Amino acid sequence: MLDKKARSQMERHLTRALTDACETAKPLLPGFAWLTHLVDYRRFPESLRVVWVFKTQAEMTRALKGDGRRRMAALTEAALFEVGADITDIDAHLDVDCEEECRRVHGGDWERRWATRGHH
Repeated sequence: MLDKKARSQMERHLTRALTDACETAKPLLPGFAWLTHLVDYRRFPESLRVVWVFKTQAEMTRALKGDGRRRMAALTEAALFEVGADITDIDAHLDVDCEEECRRVHGGDWERRWATRGHH
């Protein structure tokens, strides 16, 4: 468990590393829009989830049928390695979603969407 200062520092480092991954991914993954992370620092790093968000369901599906999942996993793994997060199974910490479905099912409310999908 990280103390308050360590949590704040980890959050800054993690945000910076994942922002770099996001910018790297944009030209590689058509339709990819943004990513975020969800974490409970009382259970770090096991609670960490990195969510890659595409604009549409079709773009997300296309990326997952190709090598998009592998690219997302590699970029996520590199970012987590950069901040010293000891993750052995990157797929357990990676999720993919799309803006179109969030609007359709949850009215664009991401917090509600993640809560109903089991992200904490």
